[in-house]
Amino acid sequence: MGMLGLTLIFVGAVLFINGMGGLKRADDRSMAVFNFLAGFLFLFAALLSLARAEATQDYYGVAGILLFAFTYLYIAASLWFDLDLRGLGWYCFFVALTTIPYFTLNYQAGEYRLGTMWLAWGALWYMFYLAYVPGKNFGKALPYATIAIAIFTGWIPGLLMLTGNW
Repeated sequence: MGMLGLTLIFVGAVLFINGMGGLKRADDRSMAVFNFLAGFLFLFAALLSLARAEATQDYYGVAGILLFAFTYLYIAASLWFDLDLRGLGWYCFFVALTTIPYFTLNYQAGEYRLGTMWLAWGALWYMFYLAYVPGKNFGKALPYATIAIAIFTGWIPGLLMLTGNW
């Protein structure tokens, strides 16, 4: 649970910052910097996990980490270069669909907390798809949902895992 706990702390941090940006309490370029940092951290974690996956054949876990890595790198590039967010929105749609088997397999394995986290992340990715592609205006609900998911699926579980209290 060490690597997962560590990465979840940064899921919490980057989602919190992105939520604050959605509330206009952080500008796009400063959010982009932290998304780059988080994205590269997740990419590094995925590469470390990939080295271990050669022995364990756990490519499924690596793919899950990469979903986050590319999300944050895509957000960072979109904010930094002021890109049209529809491409990011379509990626969010793809990831939202991909979370369904992660949720299902975790539940089947009795990992209800992790399964519920995948369900929450999938809902958030889907909300970003709705905001960026069809242009649904969630008002402040999307930033507040992002902050809540940051706290309850990232920061708190990450701290609990790192302290052996999960």
